[in-house]
Amino acid sequence: MAETVVNLYEAKTRLSLLVERAAAGETIVIAKAGRPMARLVPVQKARRIRLGSLHGRIHVPEDFDRLASDEIEAMFHGR
Repeated sequence: MAETVVNLYEAKTRLSLLVERAAAGETIVIAKAGRPMARLVPVQKARRIRLGSLHGRIHVPEDFDRLASDEIEAMFHGR
């Protein structure tokens, strides 16, 4: 869909209508003295995060915080 350019005065007087048009998918460019200043676009729906979706699918070993500790120690202390 093409962008619609409106001047700042029109945007102030018709903001409610312009927001409705943007929510419907139209991009509105607000210009001042013919120079584009802002863009009114629809809000993208946030992806819903599903917490716990890997529950029961992965296993973290009890000693996971000590895995490769000798190698890491050697990297930091040159042993």
